Amino acid sequence: MRLKQNSSKTERTMTMTTKQLARIYKALSNENRLEIYLSILQYEQKDFDTGCDCIITEIRNKLCIGAPTISHHLKELTDAGLITTKKQGKYLIAKVNQTVLHEIRHQFDQIT
Repeated sequence: MRLKQNSSKTERTMTMTTKQLARIYKALSNENRLEIYLSILQYEQKDFDTGCDCIITEIRNKLCIGAPTISHHLKELTDAGLITTKKQGKYLIAKVNQTVLHEIRHQFDQIT
């Protein structure tokens, strides 16, 4: 991400390069990864008030895919900057990177 310069002043808005956007879109182009990402996003929105975290085991059970496969998909989503993960005991917790999500929305708003 970089700072966008304006002739009258420097704006402190973040903009993504086409390379960063391509990496994000590539990560989301896989059906399972998109489903995982949307599940994490939905889980965060649903449990915002309760403060619960998204436990990957729940998504794995929902999608009926193996642990190695989901691990690969999580790595791709993490490498694209779409999510962050952390271990909490024996569970893996995932969160949507809100900064990237807002930037993607901003990019789409500029198109329309």
